[in-house]
Amino acid sequence: MPFFHSDDYLLALPMLLLTLFALGVLMVDLMLPRDSKVVNAWTAFAGLIFAGAGVFRIQQQINRPEHGGSVMGFSGFSGTLVVDRFAIFFFYLFLAAAAVTILMSVRYLDIEDEQHGEYYALILFSVVGMMCMAAGNDLVLLFIGLELMAISTYILVGFLRRDRRSNEAALKYLLLGAFSSGIFAYGLSLLYGLAGSTNLQQVAMALAAAMQPGHVRVIPLVALVTTAAGLFFKIAAVPFHQWAPDAYEGAPTSITGYMSVAGKAAAWALLLRIFLFALAPMRPLYLPIVVFVAIATMTGGNLAALTQTNLKRLFAYSSIAHVGYMLLGLIAGSPQAPNADGIRGILVYLMVYTFMNLGVFAVIASLRRRDLIGDELEDLNGLFFKAPTEAVLMLAFLLSLAGIPPLAGFYGKYFIFLGLMESGHYALATLAVAYVAVSVYYYLRVANAMFMRTASDAVPVSISWGMGAALGITGLATVVIGIYPEPFLRMVNWSMHVTQAPALAQLLR
Repeated sequence: MPFFHSDDYLLALPMLLLTLFALGVLMVDLMLPRDSKVVNAWTAFAGLIFAGAGVFRIQQQINRPEHGGSVMGFSGFSGTLVVDRFAIFFFYLFLAAAAVTILMSVRYLDIEDEQHGEYYALILFSVVGMMCMAAGNDLVLLFIGLELMAISTYILVGFLRRDRRSNEAALKYLLLGAFSSGIFAYGLSLLYGLAGSTNLQQVAMALAAAMQPGHVRVIPLVALVTTAAGLFFKIAAVPFHQWAPDAYEGAPTSITGYMSVAGKAAAWALLLRIFLFALAPMRPLYLPIVVFVAIATMTGGNLAALTQTNLKRLFAYSSIAHVGYMLLGLIAGSPQAPNADGIRGILVYLMVYTFMNLGVFAVIASLRRRDLIGDELEDLNGLFFKAPTEAVLMLAFLLSLAGIPPLAGFYGKYFIFLGLMESGHYALATLAVAYVAVSVYYYLRVANAMFMRTASDAVPVSISWGMGAALGITGLATVVIGIYPEPFLRMVNWSMHVTQAPALAQLLR
């Protein structure tokens, strides 16, 4: 009996395509003259399109069980890889984020004089790692995917080799990331020791048995704490967030946007796989930890953002605060109906956050020119009078991040707050609403600089068509999802295999 079957390779098709295109970029780059390096970007972009077609092919099989598909998804490679609806939802997010990042990067790298093929290859390799994190059903595969994404991101953060900030940020990120990976690996090794297997279902059954009355719970508790610490680092939750502001500030702006959405979404996919499946029997024990971390994360992120003058650091702390809101979704409910609103809120949040946060960093990247980095708050002074389109789009992204309707960001917070209310966590919901009010203040500081202050120079903002496309895609998605959310929410419900919430149906009416 063969170890692998032909169907297994269909499940790995998107990852295989991305790997082949990444290797192709590296080989073609050797033959390209210096002034033709932009070909690497379009080669990588084509790879994303082909990978998207591969994901769509798997999705079609899931939607047609009468043709041999399974409504719950497919398991391959001896059960280590599970490409289900949950995984496919994240696959599309990763590909969309990578595509917008490539569009943002072309002119930005030209200005930085760092137009190299390995940049685009590393983006593709990181997406492969993210896909393993979203579809992994085995502790080893999950860890391999995490490290593939992390190592690619470490290099991308330090890609500006002549920039001291970029080098420093990459080194700090590498050292802290390696330390957190060691803690995470230790937690996974304890789970393996308890279960005698690296399969998530086997781990869940072993933990369920270990949590029975009369059993010693020291090892399961240590495994829980170390695993959770590693996961909280990857999503930049307080007190494991120290890497984020420095990494965001020093990285190329296009990579800052990419790691803030795609890297964050992959970390959340990994966290949900482990917390909702492998660690499900320990939910009563990890909920108090998550409550503490969520409150600390909302508090630390929002208060630190109030005093920032560097835009990348401001949005780094803003990103940390958003992690706190999403952790509330984990507290609010289980992935099964009727308590699915909290998990639904996390998925909706990640979907809309991908577009609105990438849009923010696209605007910041568009300010870059030879004599201006463009990542300080004062660099936005008078932007409306120099580039009204970019200023209006930035305002839309800021209001969406604050959760103001009718923009996309409203629905992420809506579902999370709804889940908190339905599960009886009224105090947490009240605190979260209070911190939303705090966030409005620092987002309006940015808007004030664009619309109310005098421009520090009269140099017009010039953007390439790639940057214009990135701004158009992110701006359109932010507005359209907010005004007409139903098809996008149906996609989230499809990924969770649940029907539309009655409360949502009433809201949409």
